Amino acid sequence: MSQVHTESSPTRMAPRGGASRAPFQWARFAESFALVGALLILFAIFGILKPQAFLSWANISTMLGSQAVLVLLTLALIIPLTAGDFDLSIAATLTMSAMTIAVLNAQMGIPLAGAVAVAIAIGAIIGCVNAGFILYFRIPSLIVTLGTGTFINGLVLWISNSNTISGIDPFLVTYVVVTRVFGIPLAFYYALGLCILLWYFFGFTAAGRRLLFVGRGREVARLSGIPVDRVRFAALVCSGVLSAITGMMYAGTIGAADPNSGNTFLLPAFAAAFLGATSITPGRFNAWGSLVAVYFLVIGITGLTMLGIDTFVQNLFYGGALVLAVALSQLVRKREAQDFS
Repeated sequence: MSQVHTESSPTRMAPRGGASRAPFQWARFAESFALVGALLILFAIFGILKPQAFLSWANISTMLGSQAVLVLLTLALIIPLTAGDFDLSIAATLTMSAMTIAVLNAQMGIPLAGAVAVAIAIGAIIGCVNAGFILYFRIPSLIVTLGTGTFINGLVLWISNSNTISGIDPFLVTYVVVTRVFGIPLAFYYALGLCILLWYFFGFTAAGRRLLFVGRGREVARLSGIPVDRVRFAALVCSGVLSAITGMMYAGTIGAADPNSGNTFLLPAFAAAFLGATSITPGRFNAWGSLVAVYFLVIGITGLTMLGIDTFVQNLFYGGALVLAVALSQLVRKREAQDFS
Protein backbone atom coordinates (compact mmCIF):
# COMPACT_ATOMS: atom_id res chain seq x y z
CA MET A 1 0.00 0.00 0.00
CA SER A 2 2.81 2.40 0.79
CA GLN A 3 4.27 1.76 -2.64
CA VAL A 4 0.97 2.66 -4.34
CA HIS A 5 0.72 5.84 -2.29
CA THR A 6 4.26 6.88 -3.20
CA GLU A 7 3.73 6.41 -6.91
CA SER A 8 0.27 7.91 -7.13
CA SER A 9 0.68 11.02 -4.98
CA PRO A 10 3.20 12.78 -7.27
CA THR A 11 0.86 12.35 -10.23
CA ARG A 12 -1.96 13.93 -8.24
CA MET A 13 0.12 16.71 -6.68
CA ALA A 14 2.16 17.87 -9.69
CA PRO A 15 -0.67 19.39 -11.75
CA ARG A 16 -2.14 21.03 -8.71
CA GLY A 17 1.23 22.55 -7.72
CA GLY A 18 1.95 23.63 -11.29
CA ALA A 19 -1.43 25.31 -11.59
CA SER A 20 -1.04 27.22 -8.35
CA ARG A 21 2.49 28.50 -8.91
CA ALA A 22 1.96 30.36 -12.20
CA PRO A 23 -0.91 32.62 -11.09
CA PHE A 24 0.93 33.37 -7.85
CA GLN A 25 4.04 34.50 -9.73
CA TRP A 26 2.00 36.74 -12.02
CA ALA A 27 0.15 38.19 -9.06
CA ARG A 28 3.41 38.94 -7.25
CA PHE A 29 4.89 40.52 -10.39
CA ALA A 30 1.83 42.72 -10.86
CA GLU A 31 1.91 43.71 -7.20
CA SER A 32 5.61 44.52 -7.28
CA PHE A 33 5.41 46.78 -10.32
CA ALA A 34 1.91 48.23 -9.90
CA LEU A 35 3.31 51.56 -8.69
CA VAL A 36 5.71 51.71 -11.63
CA GLY A 37 2.75 51.16 -13.95
CA ALA A 38 0.73 53.81 -12.15
CA LEU A 39 3.64 56.26 -12.51
CA LEU A 40 3.84 55.65 -16.25
CA ILE A 41 0.07 55.98 -16.66
CA LEU A 42 0.04 59.21 -14.67
CA PHE A 43 2.93 60.56 -16.72
CA ALA A 44 1.11 59.68 -19.96
CA ILE A 45 -2.16 61.31 -18.81
CA PHE A 46 -0.53 64.63 -17.93
CA GLY A 47 1.59 64.41 -21.07
CA ILE A 48 -1.58 64.16 -23.16
CA LEU A 49 -3.38 66.92 -21.25
CA LYS A 50 -0.42 69.35 -21.13
CA PRO A 51 2.05 68.15 -23.75
CA GLN A 52 4.02 71.36 -24.30
CA ALA A 53 4.51 72.21 -20.64
CA PHE A 54 4.62 68.80 -18.95
CA LEU A 55 6.67 66.92 -21.55
CA SER A 56 9.24 69.67 -21.98
CA TRP A 57 12.78 68.67 -21.06
CA ALA A 58 12.98 71.69 -18.75
CA ASN A 59 10.06 70.37 -16.69
CA ILE A 60 11.33 66.78 -16.62
CA SER A 61 14.86 67.75 -15.58
CA THR A 62 13.45 70.11 -12.96
CA MET A 63 11.32 67.32 -11.46
CA LEU A 64 14.29 64.95 -11.37
CA GLY A 65 16.69 67.48 -9.84
CA SER A 66 14.46 69.43 -7.48
CA GLN A 67 13.11 66.32 -5.77
CA ALA A 68 16.51 64.72 -5.19
CA VAL A 69 16.48 66.16 -1.65
CA LEU A 70 13.21 64.34 -0.92
CA VAL A 71 14.65 61.10 -2.35
CA LEU A 72 17.73 61.39 -0.13
CA LEU A 73 15.66 62.12 2.98
CA THR A 74 13.31 59.21 2.24
CA LEU A 75 16.27 56.86 1.84
CA ALA A 76 17.65 58.09 5.18
CA LEU A 77 14.26 57.39 6.77
CA ILE A 78 13.87 53.80 5.54
CA ILE A 79 17.01 52.67 7.41
CA PRO A 80 15.51 53.01 10.93
CA LEU A 81 12.06 52.06 9.59
CA THR A 82 13.54 48.76 8.39
CA ALA A 83 14.74 48.14 11.96
CA GLY A 84 11.25 48.96 13.29
CA ASP A 85 12.00 52.48 14.56
CA PHE A 86 10.42 55.78 13.52
CA ASP A 87 12.60 58.86 13.09
CA LEU A 88 10.47 61.99 13.11
CA SER A 89 13.54 64.18 13.55
CA ILE A 90 14.89 63.74 10.01
CA ALA A 91 13.41 67.00 8.66
CA ALA A 92 14.62 68.95 11.69
CA THR A 93 18.10 67.43 11.27
CA LEU A 94 18.05 68.48 7.61
CA THR A 95 17.14 72.03 8.60
CA MET A 96 19.76 72.14 11.37
CA SER A 97 22.44 70.91 8.97
CA ALA A 98 21.61 73.54 6.35
CA MET A 99 21.47 76.29 8.98
CA THR A 100 24.77 75.19 10.55
CA ILE A 101 26.50 75.45 7.17
CA ALA A 102 24.95 78.87 6.55
CA VAL A 103 25.90 80.27 9.96
CA LEU A 104 29.46 78.88 9.97
CA ASN A 105 30.25 79.58 6.32
CA ALA A 106 28.23 82.67 5.42
CA GLN A 107 28.27 84.51 8.75
CA MET A 108 31.44 83.34 10.49
CA GLY A 109 33.64 82.85 7.42
CA ILE A 110 34.60 79.24 8.18
CA PRO A 111 35.61 77.34 5.00
CA LEU A 112 32.87 75.28 3.38
CA ALA A 113 34.57 71.92 4.06
CA GLY A 114 34.81 72.67 7.78
CA ALA A 115 31.19 73.84 7.97
CA VAL A 116 29.99 70.70 6.19
CA ALA A 117 32.03 68.48 8.51
CA VAL A 118 30.49 70.16 11.58
CA ALA A 119 26.99 69.77 10.12
CA ILE A 120 27.50 66.04 9.49
CA ALA A 121 28.93 65.61 12.98
CA ILE A 122 25.82 67.28 14.42
CA GLY A 123 23.68 64.82 12.45
CA ALA A 124 25.62 61.93 13.99
CA ILE A 125 25.16 63.42 17.48
CA ILE A 126 21.40 63.75 16.92
CA GLY A 127 21.29 60.10 15.88
CA CYS A 128 23.22 59.09 19.02
CA VAL A 129 20.90 61.12 21.26
CA ASN A 130 17.83 59.54 19.69
CA ALA A 131 19.29 56.07 20.02
CA GLY A 132 20.35 56.70 23.63
CA PHE A 133 16.88 57.69 24.78
CA ILE A 134 15.18 54.95 22.79
CA LEU A 135 17.48 52.09 23.77
CA TYR A 136 18.59 53.03 27.29
CA PHE A 137 15.32 54.39 28.65
CA ARG A 138 13.16 52.12 26.43
CA ILE A 139 11.00 55.04 25.25
CA PRO A 140 9.11 54.48 21.97
CA SER A 141 11.00 55.94 19.01
CA LEU A 142 7.93 57.87 17.88
CA ILE A 143 7.89 59.91 21.11
CA VAL A 144 11.66 60.41 21.36
CA THR A 145 12.18 61.60 17.80
CA LEU A 146 9.09 63.81 17.90
CA GLY A 147 10.54 65.50 20.99
CA THR A 148 14.09 65.83 19.64
CA GLY A 149 12.78 67.12 16.31
CA THR A 150 10.79 69.83 18.06
CA PHE A 151 13.80 70.70 20.24
CA ILE A 152 16.05 70.95 17.16
CA ASN A 153 13.54 73.23 15.45
CA GLY A 154 13.76 75.54 18.45
CA LEU A 155 17.56 75.55 18.24
CA VAL A 156 17.40 76.40 14.53
CA LEU A 157 15.12 79.37 15.18
CA TRP A 158 17.49 80.51 17.95
CA ILE A 159 20.77 80.36 16.03
CA SER A 160 19.19 81.89 12.91
CA ASN A 161 17.21 84.56 14.75
CA SER A 162 14.25 83.18 12.76
CA ASN A 163 15.77 84.59 9.57
CA THR A 164 16.78 83.05 6.27
CA ILE A 165 20.58 83.16 5.88
CA SER A 166 22.07 83.45 2.40
CA GLY A 167 25.62 83.89 1.13
CA ILE A 168 26.75 80.26 1.28
CA ASP A 169 29.93 79.54 -0.69
CA PRO A 170 28.91 79.44 -4.39
CA PHE A 171 31.07 76.32 -4.84
CA LEU A 172 28.40 74.25 -3.02
CA VAL A 173 25.65 75.62 -5.24
CA THR A 174 27.39 75.74 -8.58
CA TYR A 175 29.73 72.75 -8.62
CA VAL A 176 28.38 70.30 -6.04
CA VAL A 177 24.60 70.42 -6.49
CA VAL A 178 23.32 72.46 -9.42
CA THR A 179 25.87 71.51 -12.13
CA ARG A 180 24.08 69.56 -14.85
CA VAL A 181 25.19 66.30 -16.46
CA PHE A 182 23.16 65.36 -19.55
CA GLY A 183 20.84 68.23 -18.61
CA ILE A 184 20.05 66.84 -15.13
CA PRO A 185 21.40 68.41 -11.90
CA LEU A 186 24.07 66.47 -10.03
CA ALA A 187 21.74 66.20 -7.03
CA PHE A 188 19.70 63.57 -8.89
CA TYR A 189 22.79 61.42 -9.48
CA TYR A 190 23.67 61.59 -5.78
CA ALA A 191 20.17 60.36 -4.94
CA LEU A 192 20.43 57.60 -7.53
CA GLY A 193 23.84 56.58 -6.20
CA LEU A 194 22.54 56.32 -2.62
CA CYS A 195 19.60 54.30 -3.89
CA ILE A 196 21.94 51.77 -5.52
CA LEU A 197 24.11 51.66 -2.40
CA LEU A 198 21.16 50.94 -0.10
CA TRP A 199 19.75 48.37 -2.53
CA TYR A 200 23.08 46.53 -2.38
CA PHE A 201 23.31 46.95 1.39
CA PHE A 202 19.84 45.51 2.12
CA GLY A 203 20.05 42.73 -0.42
CA PHE A 204 23.66 41.54 -0.47
CA THR A 205 25.36 42.26 2.86
CA ALA A 206 25.21 40.49 6.22
CA ALA A 207 24.64 43.81 8.02
CA GLY A 208 21.66 44.57 5.78
CA ARG A 209 20.17 41.14 6.42
CA ARG A 210 20.58 41.62 10.17
CA LEU A 211 18.76 44.95 9.91
CA LEU A 212 15.87 43.30 8.07
CA PHE A 213 15.79 40.46 10.59
CA VAL A 214 15.62 42.91 13.52
CA GLY A 215 12.72 44.72 11.90
CA ARG A 216 10.82 41.48 11.36
CA GLY A 217 11.06 40.34 14.97
CA ARG A 218 13.37 41.69 17.64
CA GLU A 219 12.99 38.83 20.11
CA VAL A 220 13.60 36.21 17.44
CA ALA A 221 16.61 38.18 16.21
CA ARG A 222 17.96 38.46 19.76
CA LEU A 223 17.54 34.72 20.35
CA SER A 224 19.39 34.11 17.08
CA GLY A 225 22.42 35.95 18.42
CA ILE A 226 21.98 39.26 16.63
CA PRO A 227 22.96 42.32 18.74
CA VAL A 228 19.58 44.00 18.33
CA ASP A 229 20.34 47.19 20.26
CA ARG A 230 23.59 47.69 18.39
CA VAL A 231 21.84 47.30 15.04
CA ARG A 232 19.09 49.76 16.02
CA PHE A 233 21.70 52.22 17.32
CA ALA A 234 23.62 52.08 14.03
CA ALA A 235 20.39 52.55 12.02
CA LEU A 236 19.43 55.69 13.95
CA VAL A 237 22.93 57.16 13.65
CA CYS A 238 22.95 56.48 9.90
CA SER A 239 19.58 58.22 9.65
CA GLY A 240 20.99 61.29 11.41
CA VAL A 241 24.13 61.40 9.26
CA LEU A 242 22.25 60.96 5.97
CA SER A 243 19.68 63.58 7.01
CA ALA A 244 22.54 66.00 7.69
CA ILE A 245 24.07 65.25 4.29
CA THR A 246 20.64 65.88 2.77
CA GLY A 247 20.61 69.23 4.58
CA MET A 248 23.88 70.10 2.88
CA MET A 249 22.30 69.22 -0.48
CA TYR A 250 19.25 71.31 0.37
CA ALA A 251 21.42 74.32 1.23
CA GLY A 252 23.20 73.88 -2.11
CA THR A 253 19.89 73.60 -3.97
CA ILE A 254 18.42 76.88 -2.71
CA GLY A 255 21.72 78.66 -2.00
CA ALA A 256 20.60 79.58 1.51
CA ALA A 257 19.19 78.18 4.75
CA ASP A 258 15.56 78.71 5.73
CA PRO A 259 14.65 77.92 9.37
CA ASN A 260 11.21 76.58 8.42
CA SER A 261 11.03 75.23 4.87
CA GLY A 262 12.99 72.05 5.60
CA ASN A 263 10.25 70.80 7.92
CA THR A 264 7.88 70.49 4.96
CA PHE A 265 9.80 67.38 3.85
CA LEU A 266 8.69 65.25 6.81
CA LEU A 267 5.23 64.20 5.59
CA PRO A 268 6.32 63.61 1.96
CA ALA A 269 9.24 61.45 3.14
CA PHE A 270 6.97 59.23 5.23
CA ALA A 271 4.40 59.05 2.41
CA ALA A 272 7.11 57.99 -0.07
CA ALA A 273 8.67 55.47 2.35
CA PHE A 274 5.39 53.67 3.07
CA LEU A 275 4.19 53.89 -0.52
CA GLY A 276 7.55 52.51 -1.65
CA ALA A 277 7.08 49.56 0.72
CA THR A 278 4.19 48.41 -1.51
CA SER A 279 6.37 48.38 -4.64
CA ILE A 280 9.35 46.46 -6.09
CA THR A 281 9.75 44.43 -2.87
CA PRO A 282 6.23 44.55 -1.36
CA GLY A 283 6.01 44.37 2.41
CA ARG A 284 9.52 45.72 2.95
CA PHE A 285 10.97 49.23 2.98
CA ASN A 286 13.27 49.29 -0.03
CA ALA A 287 15.35 51.82 -1.92
CA TRP A 288 13.96 51.37 -5.43
CA GLY A 289 10.38 51.42 -4.22
CA SER A 290 11.07 54.67 -2.36
CA LEU A 291 12.60 56.24 -5.48
CA VAL A 292 9.56 55.27 -7.59
CA ALA A 293 7.18 56.51 -4.89
CA VAL A 294 8.82 59.94 -4.69
CA TYR A 295 8.53 60.54 -8.41
CA PHE A 296 5.00 59.13 -8.55
CA LEU A 297 3.96 61.74 -5.99
CA VAL A 298 5.94 64.49 -7.71
CA ILE A 299 4.44 63.74 -11.13
CA GLY A 300 0.95 63.82 -9.64
CA ILE A 301 1.46 67.13 -7.87
CA THR A 302 3.27 68.77 -10.81
CA GLY A 303 0.62 67.66 -13.29
CA LEU A 304 -2.30 68.80 -11.15
CA THR A 305 -0.60 72.16 -10.57
CA MET A 306 -0.15 72.62 -14.31
CA LEU A 307 -3.87 71.92 -14.77
CA GLY A 308 -4.59 74.92 -12.55
CA ILE A 309 -5.42 73.11 -9.31
CA ASP A 310 -4.67 75.26 -6.24
CA THR A 311 -1.60 74.63 -4.12
CA PHE A 312 -3.62 72.86 -1.41
CA VAL A 313 -3.51 69.80 -3.67
CA GLN A 314 0.01 69.11 -2.37
CA ASN A 315 -1.24 68.55 1.18
CA LEU A 316 -4.16 66.48 -0.10
CA PHE A 317 -1.88 64.35 -2.26
CA TYR A 318 0.80 63.70 0.36
CA GLY A 319 -1.66 63.17 3.22
CA GLY A 320 -3.90 60.86 1.21
CA ALA A 321 -0.90 58.95 -0.14
CA LEU A 322 0.46 58.39 3.38
CA VAL A 323 -2.81 56.97 4.72
CA LEU A 324 -3.35 54.80 1.63
CA ALA A 325 0.27 53.61 1.63
CA VAL A 326 0.18 52.58 5.31
CA ALA A 327 -3.08 50.70 4.72
CA LEU A 328 -1.68 48.90 1.66
CA SER A 329 1.59 48.02 3.40
CA GLN A 330 -0.35 46.50 6.30
CA LEU A 331 -2.40 44.40 3.89
CA VAL A 332 0.78 43.18 2.20
CA ARG A 333 2.36 42.29 5.55
CA LYS A 334 -0.73 40.38 6.67
CA ARG A 335 -0.85 38.45 3.41
CA GLU A 336 2.83 37.56 3.65
CA ALA A 337 2.36 36.42 7.24
CA GLN A 338 -0.51 34.17 6.14
CA ASP A 339 1.56 32.78 3.27
CA PHE A 340 4.45 32.10 5.64
CA SER A 341 2.21 30.33 8.16
